[in-house]
Amino acid sequence: MPDPAIDLTGKAAVVTGSGRGLGLAYATALAASGAAVVVNDVDPEAAERAAATLRGQGARAVAEAVAVGTSEAADRLVARAVSEFGRLDVLVTNAGILRDRVLWKMTDEDFDAVVATHLKGTFTCARAAAVRMREQGEGGSLILVGSPAGQRGNFGQTNYAAAKAGIAAMARTWSMELAKAGITVNAIVPVAATAMTETIPAFAPYIQALRERGEALPDFLRKGEGFGTPEDCAALVPFLASDAARDVTGQCVGIGGDRITLWSHPQEVNAAYAEGGWRPEAIAAAWHTGVGSVPQTVGIPAPKVPSAQTPATEAPAA
Repeated sequence: MPDPAIDLTGKAAVVTGSGRGLGLAYATALAASGAAVVVNDVDPEAAERAAATLRGQGARAVAEAVAVGTSEAADRLVARAVSEFGRLDVLVTNAGILRDRVLWKMTDEDFDAVVATHLKGTFTCARAAAVRMREQGEGGSLILVGSPAGQRGNFGQTNYAAAKAGIAAMARTWSMELAKAGITVNAIVPVAATAMTETIPAFAPYIQALRERGEALPDFLRKGEGFGTPEDCAALVPFLASDAARDVTGQCVGIGGDRITLWSHPQEVNAAYAEGGWRPEAIAAAWHTGVGSVPQTVGIPAPKVPSAQTPATEAPAA
């Protein structure tokens, strides 16, 4: 039985992009805590397969295959939860795609597709869920999925980083707007071995060793980098959806491997003053010894890989 503080029995959730990977891990964790789940994916077979797996584990689960982004898709997902389970209490906006390109090579289509799925998809689904939760009058939880790229930027990810930064800002904004309705809004910042992170050269050999040979991720990744499996990230979702987190809202919470973190919100880190206001020459003269003396870093730090830890690319010969 679920811990009483985390018991979601009688609650219903929608998890977008939950046919596989992190989304499936979130849906599984919610179901294990007692929630009924609408499994969403753009791939009908993946969605139904995931829902069937949850039902096989004793959960109440249905599949709804639709690409998020439009208001119509969001309304379908909320309506499915209400028609199947009578209510909606939890929304997890996990659906996403990548179209990585450096700025001068990124097309309008690359930019628009990622923003439509991540940013507009989060907005439309959250709006539809908020309308329903406010009508129910019993509170609820919006759990938005962010990324380290949205917190710090990432080379080649103009579209993705911008969308994820927007998601963090929406979580903060909506936490204020929905507070009177008892609806908490938080962004999670997961770091896990997925098809997306396997494209990162520093992570690729470890993810391949995990996937192909079942090798455990080393401690320098699990602890030092906070990088683990999708299942390692999943516990945060039922916690944020539960009564144990009724006072947690407007936060960006990182999780991965053995580590959980709280991200700071952007804030001023230094200040300087000039009587009567600043002139360009005065800023230039004061910058390096004053307000700009400690510039802020950008980008996601590369993993520090101990040379002895690098896994073999092939299994040893028998």
